Amino acid sequence: MDERIALLRGINVGKAKRVAMADLKQLMAGLGFGDVRTLLNSGNVVFSVPPRYRGDPAKQIAQAVASDLGVTCRVLVRTAAEWRAAMAELPYESVPEPSRLLVMFPCDPGSLRLLDAARAEDWSPAELHVGQHAAFLWCPDGLLSTPLGDAVMKALRDEGTGRNWATVGKLEALLHG
Repeated sequence: MDERIALLRGINVGKAKRVAMADLKQLMAGLGFGDVRTLLNSGNVVFSVPPRYRGDPAKQIAQAVASDLGVTCRVLVRTAAEWRAAMAELPYESVPEPSRLLVMFPCDPGSLRLLDAARAEDWSPAELHVGQHAAFLWCPDGLLSTPLGDAVMKALRDEGTGRNWATVGKLEALLHG
């Protein structure tokens, strides 16, 4: 089974870009994806890809969400192996407040090199760690209290999305095996 995780950026944040998770599940099943499971109400989907699937699931999902649900959003898709590889890069022994650790997933992991200048700066008390698959933003006073998040998204040219460590773990738990 080829499991993947889709992250839809910017949906159900505030009153704009509202998407019901039941509609999203139905849309994904209609695209031919199997075992579709959503997490929370913010565009987190675990699904399986049929063995003979050819194409870009992120592009297909984004186009269907726009045409069928009337919402334009960026969609990022990772395989289960890619997701777990990002999690393995966690720079901490433990995370005392998982909601304060943001994991930024770039659309193209190669673009993480664009964070070299940001990595060299002192963001105290916030911290930036960059792996091969994701960037980790530790924001002990909250993401809104530091310019780090904006700096990272600007460096990545707004090509990616983030989830807090608690959500990352919950999505991993939805994966089979």
